[in-house]
Amino acid sequence: MRRGIWPLLIALVAVLFMASLLIGPAGLGLGQSLRALIQGQGEAVVLVMREIRLPRALLGLGVGAALGLSGAAMQGFLRNPLAEPGLIGVSSTAALGAVLSLQTGLAATFALALPLAALAGAALSVLLIMLMAGPRGGALALILAGIAISALAGAATSLVLNLSPNPFAAMEIVFWMMGSLADRSMTHVWLAFPFIAIGSALLLSTGRGLDALTLGEDVAQSMGLNLVRLRWMIVLGTAFVIGASVAVAGAVGFVGLVVPHLLRPVVGARPSRLLPASALGGAAMVLAADIAVRVVAPDQDLKLGVLTALVGAPFFLHLIWRMRRVEA
Repeated sequence: MRRGIWPLLIALVAVLFMASLLIGPAGLGLGQSLRALIQGQGEAVVLVMREIRLPRALLGLGVGAALGLSGAAMQGFLRNPLAEPGLIGVSSTAALGAVLSLQTGLAATFALALPLAALAGAALSVLLIMLMAGPRGGALALILAGIAISALAGAATSLVLNLSPNPFAAMEIVFWMMGSLADRSMTHVWLAFPFIAIGSALLLSTGRGLDALTLGEDVAQSMGLNLVRLRWMIVLGTAFVIGASVAVAGAVGFVGLVVPHLLRPVVGARPSRLLPASALGGAAMVLAADIAVRVVAPDQDLKLGVLTALVGAPFFLHLIWRMRRVEA
């Protein structure tokens, strides 16, 4: 099954990517959609395919892969099955940056102000972690610093909402924080993908180090593993991919928690195998969820983050219940 999972995951992602391109309220036929996308035939259809559906599908692919990959990396580094990408505070600070751009009106005056502000928030998170945890801080210091940063960013976001004099701005902030891939353009794709690519390369390169870390820190260090270098590669890689994902899609939770758990029994306990599998699984989950929001409630603008939370939260509770039964 371990060998067969790779073509299965790749085929699943490819099918869901094509489905994301072809499913929508416009009701376009298969041949018409493909001709518009590939050959550019039909002005209105080309606009729908290349400017609306293609960016949405590409972002679903990239954001999902980023969330799944970073979740697997964080769980492998912390050796904690309950760890997820937002644990180090990147998603909270990125969301705070985006919220400030919406509240101040910068997002309305400059199209890229919101994603750039979110990326700036993610960079701020890394700087704060380096200051609080220290360059040689251990896993516990990293977790505590991340919790503190997340709490502070969450409180600041709530304060902005609480003091917002404009109810329309507050509503826009709330809707954005629910997470969505709707109304995104190729500009968002070109902005997010370089950061996702750099972060993914950093995280994938930690596979051997995470394999060694499963034997314990002392054994891993005796094998020549540089724990400080590994720690900051994971922190920086997570900051790149999560900052870019939040910048273009808002808060999409539980993907980084659920996907590694689903795939770990299939690919084995080695993190080096789980990392690329989780990237593919995350892409499949986000693409499927984004298709579902268009099919289930096409007229209600169901948010992507709401759907992933509805799926992920029960899984999280089931995981806790199962761990409790094992400990008992």
